[in-house]
Amino acid sequence: MVDHPSVRDRLAAAPAALASAAHAAPQEPPAPGEWTPTEIVRHLIAVEEEVWHRRLGQLQTEEHPRWRWVEPGQWLGAPGATLDDVLATYADLRASTLAILDDLGPDVWVRTGTHDTFGVLDVAGLMTVAADHDDEHLASLRR
Repeated sequence: MVDHPSVRDRLAAAPAALASAAHAAPQEPPAPGEWTPTEIVRHLIAVEEEVWHRRLGQLQTEEHPRWRWVEPGQWLGAPGATLDDVLATYADLRASTLAILDDLGPDVWVRTGTHDTFGVLDVAGLMTVAADHDDEHLASLRR
């Protein structure tokens, strides 16, 4: 079982780590078909909205939801936004995620859903998947 404060700490640290890695990374894609730092951040924005916020909402309102693998592309809002603009949008969305978690009562933290790939997850387990996803993209920026 995952400790709630430790996964929350990982999630809270992601925006600053992402900003640092995105600014340090080359701004061109590392290889054909791969994403630039701005595109990676746009993807993380889409995932925050379309995956983590939705699934947390389901855990609050549904009895044991089932989830399929979802891999959103990039957030399409604010065309022409700079890297700093999309980093700020991501930080705001992650702050919203943290606020959702902070508002959950203990009865919701233990609720579960089943993911087709990851199996049965409670809130902390779901958010560990979110933090792991962040880490994967951070690692890709640091290469």
